[in-house]
Amino acid sequence: MIGWLEAFVLGVVQGITEYLPVSSSGHLVIFQALFGMEDPMLLFDIVLHTGTLVAVVWFYRKELLASVADVTAGAKALAAGTSYKTLYQTNEGVRLWTLILFGTIPTGIIGVGFKDEFEALFGSPARTGAMLIVTGLILLATRYAKDEGRTEMRIRWWEAVAIGVVQGIAITPGISRSGSTIAAALLLGIDRATAARFSFLLSLPAITGALILKFEPEVNADPVSFAIGFFAAMIVGYLCLAFLVAIVKKGRLSWFAWYCFAAGAATMLFIK
Repeated sequence: MIGWLEAFVLGVVQGITEYLPVSSSGHLVIFQALFGMEDPMLLFDIVLHTGTLVAVVWFYRKELLASVADVTAGAKALAAGTSYKTLYQTNEGVRLWTLILFGTIPTGIIGVGFKDEFEALFGSPARTGAMLIVTGLILLATRYAKDEGRTEMRIRWWEAVAIGVVQGIAITPGISRSGSTIAAALLLGIDRATAARFSFLLSLPAITGALILKFEPEVNADPVSFAIGFFAAMIVGYLCLAFLVAIVKKGRLSWFAWYCFAAGAATMLFIK
């Protein structure tokens, strides 16, 4: 059974690393190894991810509410005879959620098709360290991204699919989901703020689906420890999300590459 201090530390780690581009799953593997947890606690991992999921919903609440209003208006227009193609081209909410659907499909296929293989990687700190170095290289590549000022209304369907594929691959511990998807969007020429927003909104169905697939009740679960982990992840996650969005807007995502290089190398050398 996980203790209160361990729950708090892992909650803070999840909150920091879920939205900062340094791989939350990778750091959970590292810290669980440091705490001597031989097997990953999947239910507790779900609780922590739920905390950060709540954080992103709250952070983008205005955009989400606006998109829901757009989709509602779009549904009425569709019923009145407007074509879906017209709505896709003119209605921001309809286009956004269509793109999210395009991105979610490959993520779901990868996540479900390779579920066992990805879960097996959670027991290998050395591989996690290597993947952190890969994340660093991905972040470093964003230095060469050209901002073409394209918002959601100018994201192409195949670009959403490509970002979804990257998100699916980022299930690998050590590969940052936020870092790799934002980097992919930036390298495609998408506007910085839009790249961050689309990445985090795309994570909503992916994380929700992963939580459902991974859910397994644990008889010895401590509700107090779980609550501590949940709120620590939620509060710290919200603060780090706000910080990362500001960094992305300034074009400084590559700053985090150096941390990934150092953390990855240290993990490979010192954590077994």
